[in-house]
Amino acid sequence: MAERMLQFVRLEQRQPEKRDATTRAADWNEVYTEFKATDAADQASRCSQCGIPFCSVHCPLQNNIPDWLKLTAEGRLEEAYEVASATNTFPEICGRICPQDRLCEGNCVIEKGFESVTIGAVEKYITDTAWEMGWVKPPTPLREREQSVGIIGAGPAGLAAAERLRLQGYQVTVYDRYDRVGGLMIYGIPSFKLEKDVVLRRHAQFEAGGIQFRLNCAIGQDITLTELRARHEALLIATGVYKARDIDVPGAHLSGVVAALDFLTTSNRQGLGDAVPEFESGALNAAGRDVVVIGGGDTAMDCVRTAVRQGAKSVTCLYRRDKANMPGSMREVKNAEEEGVRFEWLAAPEAFLGDGQVSGVRAVRMHLGLPDATGRQQVEPISSSGFTIKADLVIKALGFDPEDLPAMFGEPTLGVSRWGTLRIDHRTMMTALPGVFAAGDIVRGASLVVWGIRDGRDAAAEMHKFIEARGAGLAIAAE
Repeated sequence: MAERMLQFVRLEQRQPEKRDATTRAADWNEVYTEFKATDAADQASRCSQCGIPFCSVHCPLQNNIPDWLKLTAEGRLEEAYEVASATNTFPEICGRICPQDRLCEGNCVIEKGFESVTIGAVEKYITDTAWEMGWVKPPTPLREREQSVGIIGAGPAGLAAAERLRLQGYQVTVYDRYDRVGGLMIYGIPSFKLEKDVVLRRHAQFEAGGIQFRLNCAIGQDITLTELRARHEALLIATGVYKARDIDVPGAHLSGVVAALDFLTTSNRQGLGDAVPEFESGALNAAGRDVVVIGGGDTAMDCVRTAVRQGAKSVTCLYRRDKANMPGSMREVKNAEEEGVRFEWLAAPEAFLGDGQVSGVRAVRMHLGLPDATGRQQVEPISSSGFTIKADLVIKALGFDPEDLPAMFGEPTLGVSRWGTLRIDHRTMMTALPGVFAAGDIVRGASLVVWGIRDGRDAAAEMHKFIEARGAGLAIAAE
C-alpha cells in the first residue's frame, strides 16, 4: 500500500470551501468551490483502504471508492476517472447531489473518531477534471448492431441505460415528453445544487456517440406504445414519477397554494432563459412574499432555498416530525438554516387561510407517538396547540406518485402495483409485455438519482440478454 494512504491520523477532514451564506443566497451558483489538486489528493489520502469497504457496500452502484481515492492520492487522475466511470454513468452528478452523509460517507469506517473521507467532493473533482482534460468520450461501440432499442424517459435511469446499450452497439433512441434531456436533473433540481451545463454536456456527449433523442414526444399522443414495440427489439420505460401528492385540508385549492415541482420547474426554466409567464406574473415567483413550504424531504429543501434566492420576504419550512426524523439530507437542512430559512418542527397544517388568495397557514403542534409497523414513530396532534403562520405563497412538497401509465400509454395490460408503480419481474426487469422493461422511479417509487442510474444499468444488461436470447432462438428456428 502506498505510504501516502491512511493519512486520517494526521489530516483532518476538509470539504471544499463553502461560500458565505449571504453571498450564495444572492445567486444560483453552487454552494461549494472547487477542490484544488493538492487538497483533493490530501483528502483522498485519508482513506484507510479497509478490507471491507463499507462506503462501497452502501453505495447503490457499489462504486470502487477506495480504488479511485488511492489513485487520486497518487495523482493518477485519468485512471481514477476510468475506475469511477466504470460503475457510474454520471459520477460528477452523484458527487454533487448524492446524500453522501446517508450513503458512502455515513458508512466510512473512520467516521467514528476521525470523521469520514470526503468522498463526494473528490468524486466531483475527478470527473470535472476529466471533462476539462478531454478524457470523457462519447459512448462509441467497438462494433455496430442492427437491432434498435427504445427508451421512454430521458432521466437518470433512461440515460444510464441508453449509454450502456449504445456501448453494446445497439441503435438507441430516447423519447421524452419534455424539451430538454435530464428529467428532474434539469427541471427539478436547482442550479445551486446542480448547474445545468453539467447535465446538458452529457446530452451533447451522448448525441456525439450516436444516441438519438426525440424530445417533445408524448407516448400515447405523438406515438403509441404499440408503434414503438414494432419499431424496436426492446423497450425500456423509465418515465419517473411526476404526480404531486396533495393534502386534503380546507383551503388547499386557494390561489397561491402550489405544487413543489411546478415551482421548481418554473424557476429552472427561467434560469435557462425560457419565457415563463407563470414566473413573470408572480404566480410562481417568491420575490417579496412570505413563503411556507410543507414537507421535510430534499424537494422541500430545494424549494426553501430557491425561494430565498428569488428574494422572498420570509421562508418557513413546516414539517410534522422533528429534525432527527427528517427524510432529507442533513447537509441540505444545515445549508438552508445558514441561508435564513426558519424551521417549524413537529408542526402540521390544518388549513390554508384566505379569501381567494392564500394569506396564511393554520397549523397544529405534533408529538411523536409509538412506532408503526415500519418502526417509524407515528405523529399525533397536540390539542389546543394551533397557531397561524403568515403566507401568501404555500408550496406543497409532499412527495410524488406515479401517473397512470396504462391509461396514458393506451396499454391496459401494463401491470401496476397498489402504489401505481409498474410491476416487473425483478429477475429480468421485464413488465407484463414481452420485450418491454421498466426501471427507476416508475418501478421503485420516488427515490435518488443514484438508484435511477443503478436501475438503468441493470435494465440495459437484461435488455441485452433478452435480445441475444431472442436472436439465438430465431436462428435455431431458421435452421
